[in-house]
Amino acid sequence: MTIGVLALQGDFEEHIHKLSCINVPAVEVRLPADLAGLAGLIIPGGETTTFRNLAESFGMIEPLREFGKRRALWGTCAGAIVLARDIGREQSVLGLMDISVERNAFGRQLDSFEVDLEIPALSPAQPPAFHAVFIRAPAIVRAGEGVEVLARLPDGTIVAARQKNFLATCFHPELTADDRIHRLFLEMVKASG
Repeated sequence: MTIGVLALQGDFEEHIHKLSCINVPAVEVRLPADLAGLAGLIIPGGETTTFRNLAESFGMIEPLREFGKRRALWGTCAGAIVLARDIGREQSVLGLMDISVERNAFGRQLDSFEVDLEIPALSPAQPPAFHAVFIRAPAIVRAGEGVEVLARLPDGTIVAARQKNFLATCFHPELTADDRIHRLFLEMVKASG
């Protein structure tokens, strides 16, 4: 089982490192042909407009949509925006997951923060908190039908959700020592294969 990490821009190297630490083969994906044979794909954080421009230049938008119809996709931070069906005034990028996302919901880079989240899906019996890193992070402001909310901030803001073979996290699990969300994604990959 090989996982692809979209490597057009953003923090793709951290995801590849995290996967290698749990003995999962991972490859960088830049072109449509790179999607062949992959069991799942991670869309990392970065800058959404830059991602859109590069993905269009490399002819990746439609191949990514097609890939998402049959395989698991996980978007972290800006990757969650890329997956979302509604991103406000702008046209969605992939529009695959029935969520509405607000970009930079918590402010600028200086407003980045870390918080411990309760994510019961990671361990059904007394799960320890997951230390989450938010950097110019989006927030999920609406979860549509069939979307399971996985985590909320103390004020109720949704910051992680899944729907069928799609996973969206508004934070950066690849920047922590905790590999449980990567393992959760691998379970989704196995279920979609």
